[in-house]
Amino acid sequence: MARFFQYHHDHQHQKRKRELMADSFFAYLDAVNGDPKQMFVLQVRFGLDLAMSQVDGIDNLVASRIVLKTSLENSRALASAFDSTGQRLEGMKQRLPSLEAAVRHVPWQKCTFVAIREHIDRAFGPAAAVLKVYDIIQELQKSLLSHPCSDLSTYLLMVKQLEESLIFLADNCGLAIQWLEAILEFLEDNAVHDDLYILNVNKSLSILQELQATDKHARLGGGILCAAVDKLEIEFKQILVENSICVVLDSFSSSIRNQASIAPSPLPVAVIQKLQAIVERLDADNRLEKCISTYVEARCLNTMRSFQALDLDYLNQSFNEFDDVQDVECYVDQWCKHLQLAVKQVFETEYKLCSDVFEKNGPEARMDCFAKIVTQSGILSFLRFGKKITECKNDPVKLMKLLDIFAMLDNLRVDFNRLFGGSACIEIQTMTRDLLKGVVNGACEIFWELPIQVELQRRSSPPLDGSVPRLVSFVTDYCNHLLGDDYRALLTQILTIQHSWKQEKCQEELVTNQIYYIIKQIGLNLDAWSKAHYDLTLSYLFMTNNHCHFCSLKGTNLGGLMGDSWLKAHEQYRDYYMTLYLRESWGKIFASLSQKSRILSSPTRGFVGDLVKKRLKSFNEEFDHMYQKQSNWVVPCEDLRLKMCKLVVQAYVPVYRSYLQDYGFLAEADASPSRHVKYTTQGLEAMLSSLFQPKLSKSGGTKHNRLIGKIKDMVTDNFRLALMAV
Repeated sequence: MARFFQYHHDHQHQKRKRELMADSFFAYLDAVNGDPKQMFVLQVRFGLDLAMSQVDGIDNLVASRIVLKTSLENSRALASAFDSTGQRLEGMKQRLPSLEAAVRHVPWQKCTFVAIREHIDRAFGPAAAVLKVYDIIQELQKSLLSHPCSDLSTYLLMVKQLEESLIFLADNCGLAIQWLEAILEFLEDNAVHDDLYILNVNKSLSILQELQATDKHARLGGGILCAAVDKLEIEFKQILVENSICVVLDSFSSSIRNQASIAPSPLPVAVIQKLQAIVERLDADNRLEKCISTYVEARCLNTMRSFQALDLDYLNQSFNEFDDVQDVECYVDQWCKHLQLAVKQVFETEYKLCSDVFEKNGPEARMDCFAKIVTQSGILSFLRFGKKITECKNDPVKLMKLLDIFAMLDNLRVDFNRLFGGSACIEIQTMTRDLLKGVVNGACEIFWELPIQVELQRRSSPPLDGSVPRLVSFVTDYCNHLLGDDYRALLTQILTIQHSWKQEKCQEELVTNQIYYIIKQIGLNLDAWSKAHYDLTLSYLFMTNNHCHFCSLKGTNLGGLMGDSWLKAHEQYRDYYMTLYLRESWGKIFASLSQKSRILSSPTRGFVGDLVKKRLKSFNEEFDHMYQKQSNWVVPCEDLRLKMCKLVVQAYVPVYRSYLQDYGFLAEADASPSRHVKYTTQGLEAMLSSLFQPKLSKSGGTKHNRLIGKIKDMVTDNFRLALMAV
């Protein structure tokens, strides 16, 4: 048992020793770094060490023998490998001089071509793309020979594809040209003189440069892309012409002032979409200005045809024809209606259409196009005509016309700001401001001058027929119009605007105070005119007529302003002067017939007969004279005329009848009684009842009827001249 443990211990010891030696052997291998000779020496040494360590046992000797044998075989193999390697190295050493000589004879440029192979490969890709896209361009060119009207959407798509293909062609040509130029530069830098190769490269460059210019040539006149875009321009104009429908204008519409924008839908949606597509394509090709020009030309022709129904020749009349508003009064009314029609229907339509067609081109393009259309269509002519009216001579009727113009401009204010508010419409804005300024200042100037103009007429003569002076009729009716719902608000607004320009505060009573002052001047004129009548009776009739005229203002705007007390005062004055008139005229004539006492106290019948005849003769003469004189006098108010005639008949015809009943038999005893009893009671009554009738004019109306109603029917030439500038 002890021997077994001893053997086991020795065996383990030997095993551990061999492992240590093996580790040392591998460490030596690492140290010699694979050198065969060093490895052989190490193996021999390792084998001897191992043999010495195992000399104590037979097993150890056997193992040593095997190791030594293996080492010897490895040494022989290594020695043989060393011998063969040395021979190969020696052979290589002998061949190196000849290889060096052979390399020297290889052309240097062959190596250069290898160096530029990368450049050639990079140029090949763009060149191949050029060939493919050029074929596509040729196919598109054939397709674009057709007309766009056949299929507009397809044609537009092909034009877009053509443009993109041309750009792609130019870009790829540019890339290929860059690589070929780099090749030439490399060859020049390395002094390569292969003429054929350089010639081919230059030829390729020339072809690519020519293809690169295809895009430029296609956009020039006669080029494929230019021709296609030209066809689109023609189609654009054709669509506009085919779909141009004149706007039907109604110049007799009575409600234009209160109408909103009533422009119809300009064009069908499908047509607008076609126009939009063409505009977008033309804009991409820098043809937007030409497109706008074509559009403006076509739409201007359409608007001018629409305006032909209005007969606007009066807009171009010379300024000398407008010295007096009365001469062009009817044109002013037409102008107000026509301008509203132009803005609310024609220009509104063009604005909508411009916004639709050029929707994708930005507001600047839309407004520029619209401004050109309205300018060429005559908006400036409208504004110039209005400015001419403001420059006419001051006239009361001109004030009314200026108020009409202001009302129209105020009604169009929102439309003007919306349609003509852009920078492209600066000229329209400037002329509109000038027109508005002329209207406001002109209206205010005339309004403030009215009392002065009335006062200036004080030196004129009153009417010889005792009627109401034209000035009184005009001014009162004129003030009634100014106090109407429309004109009063407009006049107040105008006065407020002018005060704001002067940075002054406008009082609300300005209009009413001015009307009070005007009526006061009329009253002063009447007092002066009544004294100008040398015939006292006519003066009384004159005052009766005028006070009656003021009484008739009850229920009117002016009557409401002046008040009931003012109206009642004129009623009292009317009755007062009427009483004076009756007493001083017919009262004195018939007074002689009422003197019965002197006739009854006469002593003889013959004397009485002579006295009766004498009185009748005197009465006839005075009556004839008074009737002849008053037959030219007028009482315009029919009610007053009937009342006065009735009073005369009731007051004095009974006196005449009674006188004839009492003394008529004495006159009839004469051989020719008709010489003394000239008028019967019925005849006298008929004559007195026919007094104060207005004289009929040649047209069949009364000469004063034209003073009633509209201002233009009231003002005659003499009065118009009288109320002009001082």
